[in-house]
Formats: sequence, C-alpha cells, structure tokens
Amino acid sequence: MAEIIQRDGTWAFDGTTVRITPGLHRSVPLFRQTYGEIAVPLEAVAGIVFEPERKRGRLRMRLREGADPLLHATGGRLPDTADPYRLAVDVDRAGVAEYVAEEIRRALLLDQIPKDPTKTYLLPGPPVPVSVRSSDGTVSFDGTQVRIDWSDTSDRVKRATGPRIIGVGDLVQVEWLPNSGYEDGFLRFVTRETVFAKLPPEKDPYALDLWGSARRDLLTALVATAITARLPHPSTRTGVDPADRPQLAAAVPRPADHHDVLLRRLRELGELHRDGVLTDEEFAMTKAAVLRGF
Repeated sequence: MAEIIQRDGTWAFDGTTVRITPGLHRSVPLFRQTYGEIAVPLEAVAGIVFEPERKRGRLRMRLREGADPLLHATGGRLPDTADPYRLAVDVDRAGVAEYVAEEIRRALLLDQIPKDPTKTYLLPGPPVPVSVRSSDGTVSFDGTQVRIDWSDTSDRVKRATGPRIIGVGDLVQVEWLPNSGYEDGFLRFVTRETVFAKLPPEKDPYALDLWGSARRDLLTALVATAITARLPHPSTRTGVDPADRPQLAAAVPRPADHHDVLLRRLRELGELHRDGVLTDEEFAMTKAAVLRGF
C-alpha cells in the first residue's frame, strides 16, 4: 500500500485502485467535500507526476480521455483547488509523494495500461438522487429526470413558465460553466428541441444562471456529472469529429423540426406577452434572442 495523507486529502494506492479521500480541513473546497471519496481504477489512469515547489509541491494525476464523467461534464473548468486529481503536498512529504507516484507509474507499466481514450466511463460519477440550490433556483436529478424550481430572484420569464421537468431521454448533453466570482456561469440542459435555440442563461428556461456564491454554485457540477454519467458515452455518438466539433449529429432535428420548434417558442413568448408577464421590451429582446438562435 502506497499512501500519502495531507491536509487537503489522502491518496492511497493498493495496486489496482487509487482511492482519493478529501480532507476535512476548512480550507478544502465545499465541492470536494460534497463530491466525497473517489475510487479510480488503475485502467482509468493515463499518468501521474509530482511537481516539487519551494514551499508546497503537487501530485497531479491525469486520467484517460473519456474515463471520468466529472472531467467530461466540467471540461477542464474546475478551479485547481476543487480538482480531485490534484493534491497539495507539504515540502517535508515530498519523498512520500514521489514514492506514491512511482508505485502508480510502475503498476501502469506492468499492467500495460493504454493511454488512448476509453469507450466507456470507468468511474460512476456521483450517486443519485442529487439536488443543489443555486443562485437561480434548485436543480434536482433522480436518475430519470431533471427538475428545476426557480427562485424568487430568477428572471420573470423563467418564473412564469413554472418548474421545468426534463426527462433524461430528451437530453442531448449538459453544458456547464462555473461562476468565477467575476463572471457569471451557467448550467444548461440541451434537448433535441433546444439544440439551436439557446437564449441567454438568465432568460433560458432550460438553464440556470449562476451569479451568486461561487463556492455554492460550483456544486451544480455534481448534477452535471450525474447526468453526464447516464447519457451515451461520447465515443458512441455518431458524427463526432476528432477535432472536437459539437457532438450532436445524432440528435440534430430535421429542418422541418427546426421550424416547428421556432413557432412553438415564439407562440409561448407571445402568450407570456399577452398575459402581461413580459413587458414590450422584454418580449422584443427575448424574441430577438430566439430568432438569433435559429
């Protein structure tokens, strides 16, 4: 057993699995503590390095592309402190960190683990049900459907549409951008009907606009990951270009469907305008955004 225990967490390798447990210190981000322990099978690991620094070093593990729904859902946009595959190491534990990294590298070599992308997720993602309250509302996922309950501070367009319920079978993908504290983020649920009709997050009834506490809004990545783990793996999608073009070819609506979706969205906006929910200015701005999306 190769193990290193630090304030930020513990990494333990038993020859087949790297078990990553977040620390309990108050400096450990809420996201890491909430995501909990991660068991990484050796076949999911592409490499590991220890990067020594003057005051504190860093263990950094790289996973094979496509192995982890968390990395796919967040797209490399997790803050460094919230990344479970990085561990800050005190200077006096540098030797232990080097030993752990070497043991994992040796096992990768002996087991001849390939570094090419995987065709299935090798990690399960967070368990369900999962629910997160964000600045724009509460989003829940029970394994079969997503539910969004808007907050009192959500845009009137969203509150007027009521709770949004989306079946996992209707989803094409989940788009996530964290709230950095300087710029707003969003959690968007892309369905077959909304692939080409993306409103600004603050007005999109299929998106949460993340503008409040960056620390708490980061938890929406839990929902994004839980859903991503239950969607078809990227390698199974047709029409995917190696240059990472949008992986939506299998779910792209036909031109006739585009027209139907456009008419339906405009009709919904018209009803909200007639009912007095949208002002003339809000109606004009939202209508223009819908037309631009198509």
